[in-house]
Amino acid sequence: MSALHLLNVRLGSEAPLVELRVENGHFVSRFGTASSPARLDLAGRLVVPGLVETHIHLDKACILGRCRLAEGTLGEAIAQTRNAKASFTEEDVYARGAQVLNQAIVQGTTHMRTHVEIDPGIGLTGFRAVRRLKADYAWAVTLEICVFPQEGLLNNPGTESLLCQALEEGAEVLGGCPYTDTDPVAQIRRLFELAVRYERDLDFHLDFDLNPNGMTISEVIRCTERYGWGGRVAVGHATKLSALPLADLQGVALALAQAGVSVTALPSTDLFLGARERFHDKPRGVAPLAHLHRCGVTCSVSTNNIGNPFTPYGDASLVRQANLFANVAQLSTEAELLDCLGWISSESARLLRLPDYGLSPGCRADFVVFDAPSPAAIIAEIRPPLMGFKAGRQTFERVPPRLLMPG
Repeated sequence: MSALHLLNVRLGSEAPLVELRVENGHFVSRFGTASSPARLDLAGRLVVPGLVETHIHLDKACILGRCRLAEGTLGEAIAQTRNAKASFTEEDVYARGAQVLNQAIVQGTTHMRTHVEIDPGIGLTGFRAVRRLKADYAWAVTLEICVFPQEGLLNNPGTESLLCQALEEGAEVLGGCPYTDTDPVAQIRRLFELAVRYERDLDFHLDFDLNPNGMTISEVIRCTERYGWGGRVAVGHATKLSALPLADLQGVALALAQAGVSVTALPSTDLFLGARERFHDKPRGVAPLAHLHRCGVTCSVSTNNIGNPFTPYGDASLVRQANLFANVAQLSTEAELLDCLGWISSESARLLRLPDYGLSPGCRADFVVFDAPSPAAIIAEIRPPLMGFKAGRQTFERVPPRLLMPG
């Protein structure tokens, strides 16, 4: 359909019901004279912009049955995935990625940045499969590909040339994994050089443990400022930040905000892999987004992995991830829950630098409908979306459950 008229739309808990108009894939203030819009009465249901997944791995999803878990550590996850990856084919990666995308769509996700491993072992197999997914699923999800060296960059000859080839073949973002090289700082510096050469944003897996020593985030901040890459750099995990005293965290948070470096928390993975050496008094071990956000850092909450040694479970629900984060971070007020919603929607859109995101005239009509009394209730009650739209076209619907009472 080219035009859609939404009636009785709720945009907030106290706001009056409004109407929204969609024409040619965008919200408009009024229809053109030639439009004959379809009408959809939402009967007071809540509309929010489409949810945004900033950090997920489609290429290594749903491989748990091919792996053996004994320790549950990061090192074991990398090693087991490396073994499984040796048998990946393009069709295999495509099928498993499609499985996750199908889940993500019905959970309200309309934009996604997926990280794809590049190294001499896998070559460009995963990248080419995900590139096909990007084209085939464009009707429901805008997919952005971030290629990165999970097996190391400087210690793994041949990886850099493959990363460059993927960038030349359309990968939009360059990723990093500094802890996989013996000289993490050198990897960071080299990736900034490549990002500048290819004019690409950067997204790092960074500081992924609970030892406050050996943090590399300061080098990311330094390079971001040196190359003028503010607003174009994100770091995922950053769990070392949770081990810092408040005064030290304050300094890092303000430096991140000033440099324009975003932070993504990945609660499912960070909780599953973190503090394995501890039996009692296990730390929560997720990036302290609430404090970072108050200091002006752009933040997001994301899924990371589904069904693999890094995270054995998951349903691609960003609402569930945000609720999990709220529990871990002990967030409960309406304002705090609205922050959590922003970390899977508007703030995530800012991290990905999405143009025309929102519900105002001129914005792309990517939106989700919830049966919830308020935006905060979406997170508090893990409300599933009822329907979703991409560029004004409906992409899914969920029939609400119905109680069958006796008599």
